[in-house]
Amino acid sequence: MPGLMSCRSEMEAEKPLKGAKITGSLHMTIQTAVLIETLKSLGADIRWCSCNIFSTQDHAAAAIAQSNSASVFAWKAETLEEYWWCVNEALTWYDEAGYPNPNEGPNLIVDDGGDATLLIHEGVEWENNYEVNKKLPNPDDTDNLEMKEVYRVLAKELEKNPKKWQTIANNVYGVSEETTTGVHRLYTMAENNKLLFPALNVNDSVTKSKFDNLYGCKHSLPDGIMRATDVMLAGKEVLVFGYGDVGKGCAFSLKAAGCRVNIAEIDPICALQAAMEGLTVCRKEDVLSTCDIFVTATGNKDIIMVEDMVKMKNNAIVCNIGHFDNEIDIGGLENFPGIIKENIKPQNDRWIFPDGHGVLVLAEGRLVNLGCATGHPSFVMSCSFTNQTVAQVELWKNKNTDKYRNEVYVLPKKLDEKVAHLHLNHLNARLTRLTDEQALYIKVPKDGPFKPNHYRY
Repeated sequence: MPGLMSCRSEMEAEKPLKGAKITGSLHMTIQTAVLIETLKSLGADIRWCSCNIFSTQDHAAAAIAQSNSASVFAWKAETLEEYWWCVNEALTWYDEAGYPNPNEGPNLIVDDGGDATLLIHEGVEWENNYEVNKKLPNPDDTDNLEMKEVYRVLAKELEKNPKKWQTIANNVYGVSEETTTGVHRLYTMAENNKLLFPALNVNDSVTKSKFDNLYGCKHSLPDGIMRATDVMLAGKEVLVFGYGDVGKGCAFSLKAAGCRVNIAEIDPICALQAAMEGLTVCRKEDVLSTCDIFVTATGNKDIIMVEDMVKMKNNAIVCNIGHFDNEIDIGGLENFPGIIKENIKPQNDRWIFPDGHGVLVLAEGRLVNLGCATGHPSFVMSCSFTNQTVAQVELWKNKNTDKYRNEVYVLPKKLDEKVAHLHLNHLNARLTRLTDEQALYIKVPKDGPFKPNHYRY
């Protein structure tokens, strides 16, 4: 992970994160362990949880805990109750006497999908309501299984300390957000004037979105499918839902493996891109009965419903590589009359309908690449996590300035280019240098940034 190693060599002596108390909510993998060790080497104290019930690599979590690099609350195959307990514990800091004290931390957040940020914001809202009406959150008031657990956590915490989340929100200098869905959450909160602290949008750094999302998924989607099923991809008909950066990476790898790839899209520009790559653009109802593999990659909800799976061929494979678990209708499967769930192996379940045909659902509709494999490879995660490191340093450096308000920001282009530069030597890539005359001719600094912010790579 050359980017993270360069961050250490450049900044370790300076300790730019000294005094920072970082809570991380991000897949607890080997690659994340290197990120944690990097943040630690730059001076931070850290508490960490995963952002997915299936993505933790237990050996990585154990190694980080054993080395005292961070307090870790994560293990593979958590229940939802355990998951939200872990998020709460990662956000709960203790004083020297061993008592929970929100004044102790956190003061920075590393988030992936926005669950840590969500718990803080939900907590503040419920504390404000509690001051007025003394009403506690009631899990029975929502049908959302995740929010039921959030409400249980908040109800317990309100009774312990009715100012916990307001104290944390006031002490947090900012969050750096890793993924598309979490960024959407942040922009929505900012537009509604509900964002309680500044946010750096790491996802839309080019060296994240065009590398992690595209090249990472290009590698890890087929890895997850094949580890879970041992299926031969060549010759299979596939439908990929969504042709953004994630969908593009998935489609490219499946096509390269010999699959016949269809794309479902709502965006005419993305649909045209898919068609120009020789892919078939269609609606799901056109191919439900013929496709062998279905991959959701939209970041939206209700993409594959139980009514769709009823119409699929026997042993069709259904999986998701969008961030959350609501693209595939797992609840509909669980409540379908007469259905039988047969566990084939961990994170591979065959749901058998009353007519005898079944579908293979991977990772219970959560991220297939992390639930059924080990996620993206280290090199591409080095790009993403170098952005995270730079973002955390940037937020901490400016904690006492007015540079960042309670809005969402992207990292400067110059830093994006630096992240890319740090990885070139590892690939034996040599940059061409502009002459002074050439730089003047195209009106860019000789050492960059080379593209305007609106440039689309």
